[in-house]
Amino acid sequence: MYYLNHSKTEKEIVESSKEILIKNNFKDIKTVSELHPGDRIFFVNKNRNIFAAVIGEDPITTGLRVVAAHADSPRIDLKQNPLYENSGFAYLKTHYYGGIRKYQWATIPLAMHGLIVKSNGDKINITYGEDETEPTLMITDLPPHLSQAQDERKLKEGITGEELNIMVGSIPYSNENISEKIKLNVLNILNEKYGIKEIDFTTSELEFVPAFKARSMGFDSSMVASYGQDDKVCSYTALRGILNLRNPKKTAICVLTDREEVGFMGVSGMESRIFETFILEILEKRNENSPNALNKAFSNSKALSADVDAAQDPNYPDVFDKYNSSKLGHGVCIVKYGGARGKSGSSESPAEFVAEVKKIFDENNISYHSSELGKVDKGGGGTIALTLANRGMEVLDCGVPILCMHSPYEICSKYDIYQAYRAYEAFYKG
Repeated sequence: MYYLNHSKTEKEIVESSKEILIKNNFKDIKTVSELHPGDRIFFVNKNRNIFAAVIGEDPITTGLRVVAAHADSPRIDLKQNPLYENSGFAYLKTHYYGGIRKYQWATIPLAMHGLIVKSNGDKINITYGEDETEPTLMITDLPPHLSQAQDERKLKEGITGEELNIMVGSIPYSNENISEKIKLNVLNILNEKYGIKEIDFTTSELEFVPAFKARSMGFDSSMVASYGQDDKVCSYTALRGILNLRNPKKTAICVLTDREEVGFMGVSGMESRIFETFILEILEKRNENSPNALNKAFSNSKALSADVDAAQDPNYPDVFDKYNSSKLGHGVCIVKYGGARGKSGSSESPAEFVAEVKKIFDENNISYHSSELGKVDKGGGGTIALTLANRGMEVLDCGVPILCMHSPYEICSKYDIYQAYRAYEAFYKG
């Protein structure tokens, strides 16, 4: 819960994870000239994803043990020219990121996280609205007394993307000769606090996330409720699992990637070649690089795609196959295939590899169960398993069941979180 509260965005995940790795004697690979069995290293890409490794005894070309999670979560981003004034209020225009249900993001407290890069190159990191002494920010909605027309919309359009405008001020600037006085007052406040001007929004990455804190849930405190557990709950357990590793047989890799919620693309997504860059550097510093060494390493590698799965919700039985759905409190779930409809857009794990993973879990008394995401033709989804399989790895989805996935406040079982940590640690060891 501490990790969740202090790591709400992908860049914050990288910073928190890097701090944990350094405390556990991992070194930046850039500072290391040679690598030997037992060495502990990490690599940060663009401050948006991070890879950690413990070097094994076997050659890299004999294969890696990879556990890969993603650090990004659905959220609301700012447009490049966001600030405007309308009818006595200042607003920020937004563009949502990932598969949110838009109506869920109105009338909840929001916090602003992110980065502004000024024209002179100065970087300003911003967190605003998390501290209870700071003002909060919010998207408004209609009262039921005036929402007759809105109530007739389909649920997914109850609030549209262009209506996700964040209210940020209502006091005018004191100078009566200036137009858009409320907008100017907001700019003045931001300038005094951060030294920025309106033009600086165009070189910013500002994200809005729920200001809620992670909390234990239920009279029995058996669950965790928090924003961003998809997929930070697997990011944390994958990271935590590699910390205990000492002198493994195969080199173990923890991947915390970015851009999963929008299709893996971009310089910090798993479709980029940055993962290859990291493995090639390991090969070089192990003096093992040779023609086709990278492809051999990948084709001999085994991986877990550490991502959450939609747990069965008894309130909504129509979309879940109760015989094949993940369940809270039953340990980690393994998902042989994802995709939608006829397994479209999925990578299906070979039965032999599923059996191998189950054997590891059985030998280590790890609780697990098999599942898939909902009934056939009721929806579906994908993970970065596809990008790992495309590199030639055997890969299986394995993660924590979750309720209210992609909502501002998601629910996981503490028991399942613990079992995920044990599962990933056991898999790294092989």
